[in-house]
Amino acid sequence: MIDAYYWPTPNGWKISIALEEMGLDYNVVPVNIGKGEQFEKSFLAISPNNRMPAIVDLDPADGGEPISVFETGAILIYLAEKTGKFLPSDVRGRSEVIEWLMWQMGGLGPMLGQNGHFKFYAPERIPYAMERYSTEVLRLFDVLNRRLEGREFICDQYSIADMACWPWIITYKRQEIDLGEFPNIRRWYDGLKERPALRRGYMVGREFGKPTGNWSEETRKNLTAQRVPEND
Repeated sequence: MIDAYYWPTPNGWKISIALEEMGLDYNVVPVNIGKGEQFEKSFLAISPNNRMPAIVDLDPADGGEPISVFETGAILIYLAEKTGKFLPSDVRGRSEVIEWLMWQMGGLGPMLGQNGHFKFYAPERIPYAMERYSTEVLRLFDVLNRRLEGREFICDQYSIADMACWPWIITYKRQEIDLGEFPNIRRWYDGLKERPALRRGYMVGREFGKPTGNWSEETRKNLTAQRVPEND
């Protein structure tokens, strides 16, 4: 059994999709990031970066004590290795999948997050920041679109790289991106939508509500960077 500390966001969806695709038994532990639950001591013991999601594997492969894992890239690799699914065992295939997983972790996710923040959530409009991140997002979409030329998946087979990227691409409407400009992404995105396990993973936590973009001051504080005092 996996305890999945979760809230329905692109990063959360990566893990719920993987859990569904891999057929793992899991229990959702809600972490309401709008209320600041990611800063609670019990969660920080699992995720020192005070970011959701994180997992606790109650039945690790070595038969020992439960293992906690934070950071979505690390979680996806851990789950793929646990199940032997969606991460090739050969050195070339494995390297390729991890390359694109790290591309998502270091580029696509953070840049879309910053683009959305300055476009919709920042208390004042900053043209330089908006231009900076919107341009970088479009560059990254170009990269992915070229990669998917003549390909069904990002790598040779459906993998954790696809699971990492798809939940961020799904935000394209909210980000005001015309997916028609990226036909290979459009084809890939629509194709993955038909996967039953992916659809189930995307629906996890729907009862918790969806982000509206209308932040109270408390929510804004909880969803923006802050330090956690050492004595907390």
